[in-house]
Amino acid sequence: MKKIILFVGFASLFTLILLAAACSSGTQPTASNPVPGKVIKAAPIGNNLMVTLSNDTGKLKNGEQEIFLSFTDASGKAVDVGMVSAAALNFQMPAMGSMAQMNDAAIFTTTSVPGVYKGKVRIEMPGEWQAQISYEGSAGNGKTSIPVTAY
Repeated sequence: MKKIILFVGFASLFTLILLAAACSSGTQPTASNPVPGKVIKAAPIGNNLMVTLSNDTGKLKNGEQEIFLSFTDASGKAVDVGMVSAAALNFQMPAMGSMAQMNDAAIFTTTSVPGVYKGKVRIEMPGEWQAQISYEGSAGNGKTSIPVTAY
């Protein structure tokens, strides 16, 4: 009988831990918090909008990773800028010496919050990159370039 109670107690504790981890991940955008995870960089992008690049750590890393782009107005409310294509975010490292210029494009999908996009990118190497972000759609168009460091 003690073994059964101990097993049920352990299973309940394990379930609670998994539930708490899922609820506290902080990587899902909401209407009240349209910037998921931690901010890597933010900048104005035109039409009185801000764009924020974020992920779960707040740091861009060398290799494959998941990232978010969030477009917000002056009050911090998400603004739907339309569909975001692979060309909407490109990480560029200029040519240096005999090394050619590198371009690593992100591929995005929409999220449940209009104006927040989830993407994947593979950064080829650590170093200084330019995040070239653009949009064109229902909110007009805009573009910006933000210096970022990949670790």
